[in-house]
Amino acid sequence: MATPDFIRTLRASAGHQLLWLPGVTAIVFDDAGRVLLGRRTDTREWSVVGGIPEPGEQPADCAAREVFEETAVRCLPERVVLVQALQPVRYGNGDVCQYMDITFRCRAVGGEARVNDDESLDVGWFEVDALPELNEFARSRIKRAMAEEPTWFEPAAFG
Repeated sequence: MATPDFIRTLRASAGHQLLWLPGVTAIVFDDAGRVLLGRRTDTREWSVVGGIPEPGEQPADCAAREVFEETAVRCLPERVVLVQALQPVRYGNGDVCQYMDITFRCRAVGGEARVNDDESLDVGWFEVDALPELNEFARSRIKRAMAEEPTWFEPAAFG
């Protein structure tokens, strides 16, 4: 996926060492209860929409921006579904990143779902009982976004 300029600048001095970064995931539902997915260019797999906030950007603003940039759908983040530190990811070029994911449940408020940038091969709305093949990351977030439960987070190990 597209690497933000501020990360390219960090990489120029940090090399391949681990970068701890914020990330957001947007689980977008339309009025019919369908979920918005994009088929990624890099993996060719269907996935939920996500991205990295720009410095100073609020997570909810990032979620809405990423959804629009990738799918041309306008959405309103309604609530935080979960907050979770993910396992480190090693990319093909040797870079290592670890993300603190904030997942939002969002409501579509406009736009027509379509490929809107070079990060997606396809974009579409799917009934939650007829989803394409998805990884556990996406499935678990969709499931949590559908539930009317408090924000999920890993319980503290001490305290």
